Amino acid sequence: MPQIQPLPIDVIHLIAAGEVIDSLAAVVRELVENAIDANATRITVSVWADQWRIRVADNGTGMSLDDLRQAAQPHSTSKICDRADLWQIGTLGFRGEALHSLAQLSTLEILSRTALEPGWRVAYSTEGGSDQVESVAIAPGTIVIVDRLFETWEARRAGLPSTSQQLKAIQQTIYHIALAHPRITWQVYQNDRLWFNLWGASTAKDLLPQLLKDVRIEDLAELRSSAISLVLGLPDRAHRHRPDWVKVAINGRFVQFPELEQTILGAFRRTLPRDRHPICLVHLQLAPEHIDWNRHPAKAEVYLHSLDEWKERVRTAIAQALRINPDAIPDSFYTSQTSQLIKAAESDAGYHVSREIPVEPASLVPLKVLTQVHNRYILAEHPSGMWLIEQHIAHERVLFEEICDRWQIIALEPAIVLNQLSSSQIEQFQRIGIEVDPFGEQLWAVRSAPELLAKREDCAEALIELSLGGDLQAAQVAVACRSAIRNGVVLSISEMQSLIDRWQKTRNPRTCPHGRPIYLSLEESSLARFFRRHWVIGKSHGLE
Repeated sequence: MPQIQPLPIDVIHLIAAGEVIDSLAAVVRELVENAIDANATRITVSVWADQWRIRVADNGTGMSLDDLRQAAQPHSTSKICDRADLWQIGTLGFRGEALHSLAQLSTLEILSRTALEPGWRVAYSTEGGSDQVESVAIAPGTIVIVDRLFETWEARRAGLPSTSQQLKAIQQTIYHIALAHPRITWQVYQNDRLWFNLWGASTAKDLLPQLLKDVRIEDLAELRSSAISLVLGLPDRAHRHRPDWVKVAINGRFVQFPELEQTILGAFRRTLPRDRHPICLVHLQLAPEHIDWNRHPAKAEVYLHSLDEWKERVRTAIAQALRINPDAIPDSFYTSQTSQLIKAAESDAGYHVSREIPVEPASLVPLKVLTQVHNRYILAEHPSGMWLIEQHIAHERVLFEEICDRWQIIALEPAIVLNQLSSSQIEQFQRIGIEVDPFGEQLWAVRSAPELLAKREDCAEALIELSLGGDLQAAQVAVACRSAIRNGVVLSISEMQSLIDRWQKTRNPRTCPHGRPIYLSLEESSLARFFRRHWVIGKSHGLE
């Protein structure tokens, strides 16, 4: 008995029907998802965009002749059988629409063979019937050939983007599917020439550097649990000009999910440089009853139950991944970027400073302060090497998180009088909770200020800075930056150790609130390689 069966009419009416095949990329998506559902580990995609022709070959389980005859019939699938199955979707495909649509819109033929049966080739009519059937000698798996797509629908061809844009969409489609299924090996051809390869990897973290050539595996962090797999670019090493690598996948398929994408962007706030965006892939593995795929014909959008709970879990996972884990630091670190990173870590801000650094209990991470370098950097010994920490921005990160946790506005005695404040400056003071009253012609009395600024000699200048705009968090960043230890200030060993201990306990210790990297790590293994400690002494002297 064939596995592919027509769906009952009541199930067809429940499916969110619509155009499944609307572009070359959609053809690739549908055929590749079928290959993955057939347990393929190698997939070859060939594209002839100018000829409107696509060929997808896989090494999956293949189809019997009975299934091949049924495959292009309307609403025929092996994935679901009845109404209840719509709420238990465990495969990438389930509608039974794609092959029938392709039969209507193109010349469709399928060659397939199971491990225990001979291979067959079937060519389909526009109604989905098997016009031609013949035996073929092929390896186990399936080959689907779509030719002359939209030939009878010129309006559709004319309405599609340019060939280059369609090829870009195909590449993006394959990248998404590969990241969701990293163990698959891909070969992709364009006009009979190899376009790109993707080698199978154990995780998306191992695969991502093949897709983003300027990202190395040591630039990435990974966190995996039973429900969430997370890969992110460390904010001091890898980020983007656009938010094009903030992506959400659910049960093997990347989807458009603005709510979770905004959650991801929010979790990276004040960890990245200005106008930069994170690299972050979130893959949720959920029980089918938590998801409703029956929302969009291409399964590009879903309904997710308990959305607020999942948003919070994603935020927590990102926060955990952003912490410094001393056991996960790579053997080599920035050997080719050392000078660039040190330059990025420099701060020339001439702010007045607070030298008060209360002593905290020793950090769980064993960093032992050795000395201060150029009255700017703290050199600390780590079990795996040495760290160089920029003192101003490390203190800025500490103060920023403390201020966010306890934004304290206190009264000023006496009040500070400022002149010629604009209406927008007055509104900004009120927005961030600072009390200000008229005090005469073009004079204003500021009667409260953030706690860290209230006792500073430059409090008036700091208040003017706060009045110039930005939200509450921008004001908190400004207060932390102005209050942090200035570079060039000499610190004692105990002050440096106290600062390092506090910094290591912050939630986002890799970068300051402006996105600058805080520390540079030089690992013992890198030192050993540089000083050639692996050499045999005799050979290093030219002796045999």
